[in-house]
Amino acid sequence: MIYDVAIVGAGPGGIYTAYELMQKATKPLRVVVFELGHPLQQRKCPIDGDKVKSCIRCKTCSIMSGFGGAGAFSDGKYNITNDFGGSLHAHIGKQRALELMRYVDEVNLRYGGEGTKLYSTANTAIKQMCLKNGLHLLDAQVRHLGTDINYIVLQNLYEALKDRCEFRFGTPVAEVRRDPEGYQLTLGNGESVVARQCVISVGRSGSKWMEGVCRAMDIPTLSNRVDIGVRVELPAAIFSHLTDELYESKIVYRTEKFEDRVRTFCMNPRGAVVSENTNGIVTVNGHSYEDPARHTENTNFALLVSKTFSEPFKDSNGYGESIARLSNMLGGGVIVQRFGDLVRGRRSTPGRIRESFVTPTLAATPGDLSLVIPKRILDGIIEMIYALDKIAPGTANDDTLLYGVEVKFYNMEVELDENLETEYPGLYVIGDGSGVTHSLSHASASGIHVARRILRETEA
Repeated sequence: MIYDVAIVGAGPGGIYTAYELMQKATKPLRVVVFELGHPLQQRKCPIDGDKVKSCIRCKTCSIMSGFGGAGAFSDGKYNITNDFGGSLHAHIGKQRALELMRYVDEVNLRYGGEGTKLYSTANTAIKQMCLKNGLHLLDAQVRHLGTDINYIVLQNLYEALKDRCEFRFGTPVAEVRRDPEGYQLTLGNGESVVARQCVISVGRSGSKWMEGVCRAMDIPTLSNRVDIGVRVELPAAIFSHLTDELYESKIVYRTEKFEDRVRTFCMNPRGAVVSENTNGIVTVNGHSYEDPARHTENTNFALLVSKTFSEPFKDSNGYGESIARLSNMLGGGVIVQRFGDLVRGRRSTPGRIRESFVTPTLAATPGDLSLVIPKRILDGIIEMIYALDKIAPGTANDDTLLYGVEVKFYNMEVELDENLETEYPGLYVIGDGSGVTHSLSHASASGIHVARRILRETEA
């Protein structure tokens, strides 16, 4: 049997490719989706805070893999903007990118997201307040679904798709190569499948796999970056004047000493800090919920510094991994440190964490982040915290908690045309695995874009 379309990865890009193909096809299409992880309802992280308090390094991480991808248990923020979230607009045009992101938003509302709030930075006084203090607030509309509503939307999308295209869970794809009929996919169990067109959407966690495919097929790539930083946790009241109005505020700061850019990322008002496993490395992230019953007393967000390396060094992901592995070595996983301890040059102890006015939402190992994070990056993060303290007094309190390491891995950016197609006709690379998108909204929009391209080709 030959499939019309094979999709590798059931994250946002893969889901929205399948959705648009099934919605808009005027003739039957045989579509198969291969996913390393499990269906949504079977994605269960063993960490329960009681018997299992930290990552046990499951063979397949249910937080990172499975239907919905790494975004399934995120806080469900869809940022409608070209100012951040990737460079999709550089391939398909700014207006087209925004139109597709708005279309994704409409679909999310239709499948369970109705009633959720759309925030906007338009006409906010916060922008001026930031500028007066050397900070820059990026423009965006933000739809916040929350981890709970995001789950509902994904489950509804799966129910709409499961009988119309074939999902094969727990099925890694070992190899992709050209075939006289299109593309042959060799699965982890040795089985081979042929499809006329192939869409690869493996997300950030598939970065190493994607690099291997590009090497094997001689697909040109460009060096990309890695983001390294910490996750900040503090009382929700400190940032409430920002989060109540904007929910997600993307703020950028240029450091005085090195002129590096430090930015806030993935803000979770009244949320929780969580750990996640990427290629066997435990890093930190954050979640938040729409349901008030699941709110905490804290807000968390990442502070990240981007590093793009020049020749001859090309392995930016390897650099980030080495830092994360060092954290795992010293802390057995995620390390937590009070800001006051960091600036005083001392490690945090379990006693100091217990005495803190901020109660951690993640059971992490008290330690010293200065032994893990390079000085230049850590200096930039400390500068940023003091800068944020000017617009949100209390950010630089001694008891503010810093979790490390947070690392955002990016693929080598795959060379793609305006259709997100490689030099091989019918082979597309989308979502965060392409290095082109870095967000739920951009990844989803890239799937819609490619699906419409495929439909034009197959139905011409």
